[in-house]
Amino acid sequence: MTPRLLIAALGLLCLALPAHADGEIQKLITPADKTRLDKYGETRKAALAEAKTGNPAEVKQLDALLAKPLVAFSDKDLTGNWQCRTIKAGGPLPLVIYGWFKCKVTDDGSGWRLEKISGSQRTRGRFFDDGEKRAIYLGSFYVNSDPAKPYGSGPQTDQVGYAFRNSAKEWRIEFPAPYYESKLDIIEFKR
Repeated sequence: MTPRLLIAALGLLCLALPAHADGEIQKLITPADKTRLDKYGETRKAALAEAKTGNPAEVKQLDALLAKPLVAFSDKDLTGNWQCRTIKAGGPLPLVIYGWFKCKVTDDGSGWRLEKISGSQRTRGRFFDDGEKRAIYLGSFYVNSDPAKPYGSGPQTDQVGYAFRNSAKEWRIEFPAPYYESKLDIIEFKR
């Protein structure tokens, strides 16, 4: 192959590959949150095993959510208003599913930003590409109308999770080993 053809072929190959984290997240993520993501699979497995011993009606809701197939993020804009609810799996209580609150996703030109705008437990943060069907969320936990601290302020407020999309109107973030109350938090979104 001539050098020009080889360069053109490599260029086309790069266009066909899914977007991946550009390295910016590696500069931002704390060592503790990197460890939480590294242990995501085992943390999730333990939390869901505990959740299965919870209220059967809630277990059925959780199973239905997790059984939904995953779809790509790349062909959908998440900006806008969403209903969101938190699911806490494992820990002091096996499973707790809260009611629906309000969340909003915006795009500041560098990517999607999330803010939970109602309810007492809130989050604010941003997303980073991590393949075609998954994104990484780095955020800050805060309560009520207290100001959100910047990500990187410490383990009591820092949040990390994987986001998965199920359809144009449904997606979720899974937070392994959150600081408070559970082994796995899931925020479910719908509109």
